[in-house]
Amino acid sequence: MSTEAKPSEKSKNRRNGLKSFLGGSLLASEKVMKQMPFVFFVAFLGILMISNRYWSEKTIRRMEAVQDSIKELRAESVTWETQLMKMNRPSEIVERVKASGLELQEASEPARKLKVEKTDNE
Repeated sequence: MSTEAKPSEKSKNRRNGLKSFLGGSLLASEKVMKQMPFVFFVAFLGILMISNRYWSEKTIRRMEAVQDSIKELRAESVTWETQLMKMNRPSEIVERVKASGLELQEASEPARKLKVEKTDNE
């Protein structure tokens, strides 16, 4: 008979536990109050983890935006570099000189390197 009484006691304890939890007396008990600093600490750590995740996601989004702008600027830089290289070709320079109406002529001889010897007088 003692085994039959235990299930009914468990159901009463469950009802009393639920009733005390809903009534608020469970939360006011001394056992729970002793654990409150730990509960607050765990809650603080949870909030800290959530805020850290939001901060890291925001940082990652900013990094991706900067990387995208770097890619665009590199592409623009390559475009300008190719245009500059095209403009500096001797044939392009001759065409621009002719188009501007300057009466300059292209050199028929290649450029020579000048050598200056140092003297001891200086």
